[in-house]
Amino acid sequence: MRVIGIDLSGPRNHKDTVLTIFKQEGNHLQLVKWVNNLSDQDILKEVFEQSQLDELVIGIDAPLSYEDGGGDRKSDRELRKFIVSLGMRAGSIMPPTLNRMVYLTLRGIKLSREIENLKAAYPISLVEVHPGAIIGSRLSRQNIEYVLAYKKEQSARSFIRNLLTEQGLTQLPIEIEAESHSIDACAAALGAWHWKDPSYNEKWIYPACPPQHPYDYCC
Repeated sequence: MRVIGIDLSGPRNHKDTVLTIFKQEGNHLQLVKWVNNLSDQDILKEVFEQSQLDELVIGIDAPLSYEDGGGDRKSDRELRKFIVSLGMRAGSIMPPTLNRMVYLTLRGIKLSREIENLKAAYPISLVEVHPGAIIGSRLSRQNIEYVLAYKKEQSARSFIRNLLTEQGLTQLPIEIEAESHSIDACAAALGAWHWKDPSYNEKWIYPACPPQHPYDYCC
C-alpha cells in the first residue's frame, strides 16, 4: 500500500501546498517523498505515478464538498463537538463556504473529482481528513497544548514529529518541523492509513452521504 497525505492550500497558494508519500512496510509507513509548491497538475502527476506501483490511499486536508445553502455540513458540526471534547478549539473547524475557506473548498472539490477519473482504472481510495484532529485525538489530555501551539511554535512541531513516529510514520526528517504544513501533510497520511487499513481504526468518522457528500471524513 502507498499512502499520500496532502495539506492543500488555495488555488493561488501553491507554495503552502505540501504532499507526502509513504510506503507501507509491515506495521509502519516509510516516507518516500516530501514535496511542496504544487499545482493541481503536479498533484495529479504524483497520484498517477504512485497508483502504478500499488494500492493507493489519499488523505486530503480540504473540504471535498459543501452544504447547499452554505454554512456547516453536519460532519463539520459533529467533528467540532469531537475536538472540543478533546480540549481543542472549536474555531479550527470552519464552514466550507466561509469567505476565507471558499477557494480552498473549490480546489478540493476540483482535485477530488479529477482523482475520481483515475479511480476507474486504478485502486485509489480517497478520504477527507483534518490533521489537527488527527494529532489531537492521538495525544494524551495532558499534552493537548501541543496541538494548540504547533502552527506557531517549533517546539510543539518537534513534539508532534515524535508523536507521528510513535504512531508508525518512519524516516521523518527533522526539517519537517520547520513549518506546520509539512506536519499536516504527514498527519493527513496517518489519518488516511488508519481509515483504510483494517488493522487500525480512525478516532472519529463521518460516513460519506452521496451524492452531495461523496467522501468519508475522518481523523
